[in-house]
Amino acid sequence: MASKFYAVKTGRNPGIYHTWEECRKQILGFSGARYKSFATMEEAEAFIKPGENEMMEVDEDTLTAYVDGSFCKDNETFSYGMVIVQKQQDDLYFARKYEDPDLAAMRNVAGEIKGAEAAMKYALDQGYKKLMIYYDYEGIEKWCTGEWKTNKEGTRAYKAFYDEEKKNLGIRFVKVKGHSNDKYNDMADMLAKSALGIGDGSFEPKDGDQWEMVK
Repeated sequence: MASKFYAVKTGRNPGIYHTWEECRKQILGFSGARYKSFATMEEAEAFIKPGENEMMEVDEDTLTAYVDGSFCKDNETFSYGMVIVQKQQDDLYFARKYEDPDLAAMRNVAGEIKGAEAAMKYALDQGYKKLMIYYDYEGIEKWCTGEWKTNKEGTRAYKAFYDEEKKNLGIRFVKVKGHSNDKYNDMADMLAKSALGIGDGSFEPKDGDQWEMVK
Protein backbone atom coordinates (compact mmCIF):
# COMPACT_ATOMS: atom_id res chain seq x y z
CA MET A 1 0.00 0.00 0.00
CA ALA A 2 1.40 3.39 -0.99
CA SER A 3 2.43 5.70 1.82
CA LYS A 4 1.92 8.68 -0.47
CA PHE A 5 -0.13 9.46 -3.54
CA TYR A 6 1.47 11.75 -6.12
CA ALA A 7 -1.15 13.69 -8.06
CA VAL A 8 -0.15 15.29 -11.38
CA LYS A 9 -2.70 17.89 -12.40
CA THR A 10 -0.68 19.27 -15.31
CA GLY A 11 2.10 17.18 -16.89
CA ARG A 12 2.83 14.70 -19.66
CA ASN A 13 0.20 12.26 -18.39
CA PRO A 14 -1.97 13.77 -15.63
CA GLY A 15 -3.08 11.29 -13.02
CA ILE A 16 -2.23 9.74 -9.66
CA TYR A 17 1.04 7.88 -9.13
CA HIS A 18 2.25 5.71 -6.27
CA THR A 19 5.96 6.54 -6.38
CA TRP A 20 7.94 9.75 -6.73
CA GLU A 21 9.90 8.24 -9.62
CA GLU A 22 6.71 7.66 -11.62
CA CYS A 23 5.53 11.17 -10.83
CA ARG A 24 8.89 12.73 -11.71
CA LYS A 25 8.76 11.26 -15.21
CA GLN A 26 5.55 13.18 -15.85
CA ILE A 27 6.72 16.59 -14.66
CA LEU A 28 10.51 16.76 -15.19
CA GLY A 29 11.18 19.36 -17.87
CA PHE A 30 7.45 19.96 -18.44
CA SER A 31 6.74 23.69 -18.47
CA GLY A 32 3.98 24.69 -16.07
CA ALA A 33 3.76 21.29 -14.38
CA ARG A 34 1.40 21.15 -11.39
CA TYR A 35 1.67 18.31 -8.91
CA LYS A 36 1.47 17.56 -5.20
CA SER A 37 1.75 14.61 -2.82
CA PHE A 38 -1.08 13.52 -0.52
CA ALA A 39 -1.58 11.04 2.27
CA THR A 40 -4.88 9.74 0.90
CA MET A 41 -6.28 8.84 -2.50
CA GLU A 42 -9.34 11.02 -1.85
CA GLU A 43 -7.20 14.13 -1.44
CA ALA A 44 -5.21 13.31 -4.56
CA GLU A 45 -8.37 12.81 -6.62
CA ALA A 46 -9.80 16.11 -5.38
CA PHE A 47 -6.59 17.88 -6.43
CA ILE A 48 -6.66 16.71 -10.06
CA LYS A 49 -10.41 17.15 -10.45
CA PRO A 50 -11.15 20.33 -12.44
CA GLY A 51 -12.25 23.09 -10.11
CA GLU A 52 -15.41 25.11 -10.58
CA ASN A 53 -13.51 28.10 -11.91
CA GLU A 54 -11.35 26.00 -14.25
CA MET A 55 -14.58 25.04 -16.01
CA MET A 56 -15.87 28.60 -15.97
CA GLU A 57 -17.24 29.59 -19.35
CA VAL A 58 -15.68 32.73 -20.74
CA ASP A 59 -18.21 34.92 -22.53
CA GLU A 60 -18.90 38.56 -23.37
CA ASP A 61 -19.83 39.25 -19.76
CA THR A 62 -16.44 38.12 -18.45
CA LEU A 63 -13.99 40.83 -17.40
CA THR A 64 -10.36 40.32 -18.44
CA ALA A 65 -7.52 41.80 -16.37
CA TYR A 66 -3.73 41.58 -16.64
CA VAL A 67 -1.79 42.34 -13.46
CA ASP A 68 1.86 42.67 -12.51
CA GLY A 69 3.94 44.08 -9.69
CA SER A 70 7.15 46.05 -9.23
CA PHE A 71 9.50 46.94 -6.38
CA CYS A 72 11.91 49.80 -5.71
CA LYS A 73 14.75 48.71 -3.44
CA ASP A 74 15.92 52.30 -2.87
CA ASN A 75 12.92 53.16 -0.70
CA GLU A 76 11.29 49.70 -0.36
CA THR A 77 8.05 50.69 -2.04
CA PHE A 78 6.06 48.42 -4.28
CA SER A 79 3.26 48.79 -6.80
CA TYR A 80 0.87 47.11 -9.16
CA GLY A 81 -0.05 47.75 -12.75
CA MET A 82 -3.36 46.56 -14.15
CA VAL A 83 -4.78 46.51 -17.67
CA ILE A 84 -8.50 45.94 -18.13
CA VAL A 85 -8.95 44.58 -21.65
CA GLN A 86 -12.28 45.51 -23.24
CA LYS A 87 -13.54 44.20 -26.57
CA GLN A 88 -16.00 46.93 -27.43
CA GLN A 89 -14.29 49.86 -25.68
CA ASP A 90 -10.81 51.22 -25.10
CA ASP A 91 -8.60 49.38 -22.64
CA LEU A 92 -8.28 50.80 -19.13
CA TYR A 93 -4.97 51.30 -17.32
CA PHE A 94 -4.42 51.45 -13.55
CA ALA A 95 -1.42 51.64 -11.23
CA ARG A 96 -0.85 52.18 -7.53
CA LYS A 97 2.15 52.62 -5.25
CA TYR A 98 2.32 51.23 -1.69
CA GLU A 99 4.49 51.88 1.33
CA ASP A 100 4.15 48.94 3.71
CA PRO A 101 7.35 47.62 5.32
CA ASP A 102 5.84 44.22 6.16
CA LEU A 103 4.54 43.52 2.67
CA ALA A 104 7.61 45.08 1.04
CA ALA A 105 9.58 42.04 2.18
CA MET A 106 7.78 40.17 -0.61
CA ARG A 107 9.13 42.72 -3.12
CA ASN A 108 7.33 42.79 -6.49
CA VAL A 109 5.14 39.81 -5.51
CA ALA A 110 3.38 42.08 -3.00
CA GLY A 111 2.47 44.36 -5.89
CA GLU A 112 1.13 41.53 -8.01
CA ILE A 113 -1.01 40.37 -5.08
CA LYS A 114 -2.44 43.87 -4.75
CA GLY A 115 -3.06 43.93 -8.49
CA ALA A 116 -5.03 40.68 -8.34
CA GLU A 117 -7.07 42.07 -5.44
CA ALA A 118 -7.69 45.28 -7.38
CA ALA A 119 -8.94 43.27 -10.37
CA MET A 120 -11.39 41.35 -8.19
CA LYS A 121 -12.67 44.53 -6.55
CA TYR A 122 -13.00 46.34 -9.89
CA ALA A 123 -14.95 43.43 -11.41
CA LEU A 124 -17.46 43.39 -8.55
CA ASP A 125 -17.75 47.19 -8.44
CA GLN A 126 -18.60 47.17 -12.15
CA GLY A 127 -21.22 44.45 -11.76
CA TYR A 128 -19.36 41.57 -13.40
CA LYS A 129 -20.02 37.99 -12.35
CA LYS A 130 -16.87 36.47 -13.88
CA LEU A 131 -13.23 37.51 -14.06
CA MET A 132 -10.16 36.24 -15.89
CA ILE A 133 -6.89 37.26 -14.20
CA TYR A 134 -3.70 36.94 -16.25
CA TYR A 135 -0.57 36.90 -14.09
CA ASP A 136 3.07 35.80 -14.29
CA TYR A 137 3.95 34.76 -10.71
CA GLU A 138 2.44 31.35 -9.96
CA GLY A 139 1.69 32.09 -6.32
CA ILE A 140 -1.04 34.50 -7.43
CA GLU A 141 -3.13 31.47 -8.28
CA LYS A 142 -1.67 28.78 -6.04
CA TRP A 143 -2.13 30.64 -2.76
CA CYS A 144 -5.81 31.02 -3.64
CA THR A 145 -6.33 27.39 -4.67
CA GLY A 146 -4.47 26.05 -1.64
CA GLU A 147 -1.66 24.46 -3.67
CA TRP A 148 0.78 26.70 -1.82
CA LYS A 149 0.65 27.24 1.92
CA THR A 150 0.04 30.78 3.09
CA ASN A 151 2.97 31.06 5.48
CA LYS A 152 3.16 34.87 5.62
CA GLU A 153 0.69 37.43 6.85
CA GLY A 154 0.51 38.95 3.36
CA THR A 155 -0.38 35.66 1.69
CA ARG A 156 -2.89 34.76 4.41
CA ALA A 157 -4.62 38.11 3.92
CA TYR A 158 -4.64 37.57 0.16
CA LYS A 159 -6.22 34.11 0.49
CA ALA A 160 -8.85 35.52 2.85
CA PHE A 161 -9.60 38.34 0.38
CA TYR A 162 -10.00 35.82 -2.46
CA ASP A 163 -12.23 33.52 -0.39
CA GLU A 164 -14.56 36.43 0.34
CA GLU A 165 -14.68 37.79 -3.22
CA LYS A 166 -15.28 34.41 -4.86
CA LYS A 167 -18.61 34.16 -3.05
CA ASN A 168 -19.97 36.63 -5.60
CA LEU A 169 -17.47 36.36 -8.45
CA GLY A 170 -16.27 33.49 -10.62
CA ILE A 171 -12.49 33.86 -10.87
CA ARG A 172 -10.27 32.02 -13.33
CA PHE A 173 -6.49 32.41 -13.31
CA VAL A 174 -4.31 32.20 -16.41
CA LYS A 175 -0.52 32.14 -16.14
CA VAL A 176 1.57 33.93 -18.74
CA LYS A 177 5.34 33.89 -18.99
CA GLY A 178 6.86 37.14 -17.75
CA HIS A 179 8.94 39.26 -20.12
CA SER A 180 7.90 37.12 -23.08
CA ASN A 181 6.56 39.94 -25.27
CA ASP A 182 3.00 39.33 -24.15
CA LYS A 183 1.49 42.73 -24.99
CA TYR A 184 -0.76 43.20 -21.99
CA ASN A 185 1.55 41.56 -19.46
CA ASP A 186 4.31 43.92 -20.59
CA MET A 187 1.92 46.87 -20.25
CA ALA A 188 0.99 45.85 -16.70
CA ASP A 189 4.69 45.53 -15.83
CA MET A 190 5.51 48.97 -17.19
CA LEU A 191 2.48 50.55 -15.50
CA ALA A 192 3.68 49.16 -12.16
CA LYS A 193 7.15 50.60 -12.77
CA SER A 194 5.70 53.97 -13.73
CA ALA A 195 3.93 54.16 -10.35
CA LEU A 196 7.36 53.95 -8.69
CA GLY A 197 9.03 56.33 -11.13
CA ILE A 198 11.39 53.64 -12.41
CA GLY A 199 9.90 52.98 -15.84
CA ASP A 200 11.86 53.46 -19.03
CA GLY A 201 8.97 55.18 -20.76
CA SER A 202 8.58 52.41 -23.34
CA PHE A 203 4.89 52.32 -22.48
CA GLU A 204 3.00 55.27 -21.12
CA PRO A 205 -0.75 55.87 -21.51
CA LYS A 206 -1.37 58.38 -24.29
CA ASP A 207 -3.53 61.49 -24.17
CA GLY A 208 -7.11 60.32 -24.31
CA ASP A 209 -6.41 56.91 -22.79
CA GLN A 210 -8.46 55.98 -19.74
CA TRP A 211 -5.71 56.00 -17.16
CA GLU A 212 -5.79 56.23 -13.39
CA MET A 213 -3.03 56.37 -10.81
CA VAL A 214 -5.01 55.00 -7.87
CA LYS A 215 -4.46 56.85 -4.59
